[in-house]
Amino acid sequence: MAENQAQQQTRILVQAAAAVCEEKKGEETRILELDPVDSGLSDFFLVTSASNDRQAIAIADEIELRLKRQFGTMPNSVEGRRQGEWILLDYVDFVVHVFLKERRAFYDIERLRKSARPLTPAEFDEELKAALAAKTRAVRGKSSPAKKTAARKTAAKKVPAKKAAAKKKTTAKR
Repeated sequence: MAENQAQQQTRILVQAAAAVCEEKKGEETRILELDPVDSGLSDFFLVTSASNDRQAIAIADEIELRLKRQFGTMPNSVEGRRQGEWILLDYVDFVVHVFLKERRAFYDIERLRKSARPLTPAEFDEELKAALAAKTRAVRGKSSPAKKTAARKTAAKKVPAKKAAAKKKTTAKR
C-alpha cells in the first residue's frame, strides 16, 4: 500500500513537471515509463525540447521552483544548467531531461530506452485521473452500508432533539 502511494506521489510530481514544460512551450514533451527491470532507480523520464538555451534554462528553473513550492521537493542533482544544451534534474524516482532540439536528436534517449512506454502528458494525465478515481472508489467501498445507515439514523435522531430544545427556549422566554 505504501509503495503504491509513493508511486502515486511520483506520478503527481511528474505531472506537475510536465505541466511546466507545456506552459513554457517545451516541444515534443514525452514521459517515458521505464521498465522496472531495465531502469534501475528511476520510474520515469520526462523529456522535452527547447528552441534555445535560455528557454531550456527557464523550463528547468520553473520545474525546480514549482516542485519545491508545491511539494517541498528538490532534485538530488542538477547537471548542465550552465550550458543549457541538456539539463538534467534528478529527482531519484524520475528524471527530467530538457534538451535543445539538436541535442535531443543526437542523443535520442527515446531510442536508447526501447523498453520504456512513451506517453504524452495528456495520456499520462488520463492514467493518473483513472488511478486516483479507482482509489477513491476503493476507499468509499470500504465503509459498509450498515455503518452509513447507522450514521444517518444517529444524525436523524439528533435533529429532532435540537428542535425540541430550541422550542423549550422559545417557550421559556414568553
